[in-house]
Amino acid sequence: MESRSTAPENRSMMMIMKMEETAIILPLLKSDLRPIEDVLTEFNSKILSCRYLTVCSSLSLLLQFQEPMTLRGSERLIAFAIIYNCYSSEKPSQNPFVSEMISAACNELLEKYERAFLLHLLQWNNYNNIKEILKQAAVDYIKSFDPSTHDFPELGELQREYGDNANPGPSSHIFADYSLKKLLHDPDVPRGCDPNSPEFDVQLGGNPKIGSGDRDEAISEILGNLTAGGLAPRWIRPCPPRYPVHQSELLWIDPDNKHELVWDDKMCADTSRGATVRDLLVKGLKVTLSPTEQEDITTELTNDPKLVYHCGITPRKLPQLVEHNPQIAVEILTKLINSPEIADYFTALVSMDMSLHSMEVVNRLTTAVELPKEFIRMYITNCISSCENAKQQDKYMQNRLVRLVCVFLQSLIRNNIINVKDLFIEVQAFCIEFSRIREAAGLFRLLKTLE
Repeated sequence: MESRSTAPENRSMMMIMKMEETAIILPLLKSDLRPIEDVLTEFNSKILSCRYLTVCSSLSLLLQFQEPMTLRGSERLIAFAIIYNCYSSEKPSQNPFVSEMISAACNELLEKYERAFLLHLLQWNNYNNIKEILKQAAVDYIKSFDPSTHDFPELGELQREYGDNANPGPSSHIFADYSLKKLLHDPDVPRGCDPNSPEFDVQLGGNPKIGSGDRDEAISEILGNLTAGGLAPRWIRPCPPRYPVHQSELLWIDPDNKHELVWDDKMCADTSRGATVRDLLVKGLKVTLSPTEQEDITTELTNDPKLVYHCGITPRKLPQLVEHNPQIAVEILTKLINSPEIADYFTALVSMDMSLHSMEVVNRLTTAVELPKEFIRMYITNCISSCENAKQQDKYMQNRLVRLVCVFLQSLIRNNIINVKDLFIEVQAFCIEFSRIREAAGLFRLLKTLE
């Protein structure tokens, strides 16, 4: 609860200019002999955009005091130009300080050149040549100003033009109207008297003239400590009562960490067995393994079924393993049947060229695991297509493939692996086309008995 009560003070401190920012702003305000646009360019290069609101707030508060001890006329023009520059990418009505600028433009106590300059910044009616104005130095603008060529609108007229943002908002709290500003008029300096002028010595009866160093130091001190809070009476209120604390809310102070250490038995385990299987399978992609080597692979996969996921056989490498070691391929596919990637292995098996080894693998899989019906159908269609395409290559090879396919289909039918009705027309056409071959004729007779 204490952090909430101090939150307004923290926000107020965030709106105070930093020492290094004050050291930048003060020389810029005094650059009245430089073109104003050059001053603004230097301001943009040295002040971060995230600090614009803080800087403009301090300048806006400083501009509210019309005492000569604060800012000279040329310095006030540069200060207003900085406030305008920070929000120049938006419409003048969207500037958060537009109400202060409108009030100053209609303040008859201010110099007319300052009021005209503000109307240029607000782009009021024929005051629309602000870009040309900013190319001048503040001193040159004041010297060349001709009040007879300017007319000044009423406050209500400007407020209607710029909408709700032109009207100052209500007080932030009930004591705002009773707060004192942090700058007070020096009672020893007559109203309207410039303490930097030669006449100031005469008016004060020969008192020494205030030096420019003292004035700069005073402005620097003001910028570094000026806030919108003012000297307001404290709004004293009692702290709200604490919400009742439940006993369970304090468990985090003394947590119950009764955990037992669990030893990882696989840590530092011997991984040479997996390396041996991987080496044998790499060899099995190129040549037929010996019975001893095949038995070693089968034994290792049986002892550690998860080893199949790390043996290095991918769907792309499966056709090579099928051609050289079909028994090992069956062993691996049987253990991968529940893998999410088994569909990729089936696709590789269907896409490879039909051979005795591929049919041997599929035939063994049908008796070992339950294969998807769509996979079996696609494989049979691929086999029939391979037999038909072999006409142009070798008649002997075609007859051999037909015999293999017929024997393979008879095995599937007798073992009830496939439903003959699903492939009846396609298989019957195949048997008729190759009816000269004994195995095809035997398959045709088998179909007739099942019809």
